Amino acid sequence: MSYWNRMKFFTVVLGLWLSPKVNALKCYECVQGVSGTCTETTKDCPSQDFLCGAITLTTYKGGLEDQQIRYKKCFLAVECVEGSVNFGSEKTVILSHCCNSDLCNTKAPVPKFIPNGKKCYSCEGQKCTRSLNCDGSEDYCIKSSMTVEGEMKLMKGCASKIMCWDNSSALFTNDLGSRSSCCQGDYCNGASSTRVGLLLLTVPFIAFVLFS
Repeated sequence: MSYWNRMKFFTVVLGLWLSPKVNALKCYECVQGVSGTCTETTKDCPSQDFLCGAITLTTYKGGLEDQQIRYKKCFLAVECVEGSVNFGSEKTVILSHCCNSDLCNTKAPVPKFIPNGKKCYSCEGQKCTRSLNCDGSEDYCIKSSMTVEGEMKLMKGCASKIMCWDNSSALFTNDLGSRSSCCQGDYCNGASSTRVGLLLLTVPFIAFVLFS
């Protein structure tokens, strides 16, 4: 081997030795359900593609908190999503915090409701003429239909962009009904008809996160 080839080989080896080693993260893992307690453990993520994450999913009925689930685990970046859908009497909020250092997912985010000035129609009984004030990232009005027990139901309200069919994460496209649409502009989602229970929409997401 010539002198220059030896020097080139030495430079490559030295560079590899000095370069930082990228390893999979170690994250806290815990599922805190309605009981409010969980046994927190640590887990090595499957690969370097995963982040440490903490996600909070909260459902509301009649303006009061109905259920909250907090979970910590290794998440892919595409799973670190957040947004909300608000149909007036029922609301679901998903918040996430993902980070890229060992055991950094110590705290799960807490919902905060700050009106953003946007207004959409929502349904009350058989009428969908109720005015609904949107919160946070709910920049869109939404209307969506779903077949429940053989009957087509219509629901209307406020939504974050990620909850809209055309822009939605793969986590939600199957959960918002077969005819879901969003629009921008106050009261752009029209008026009429009934709604379906929002809790039906959140079950697939919870199952995906807990058992994936």
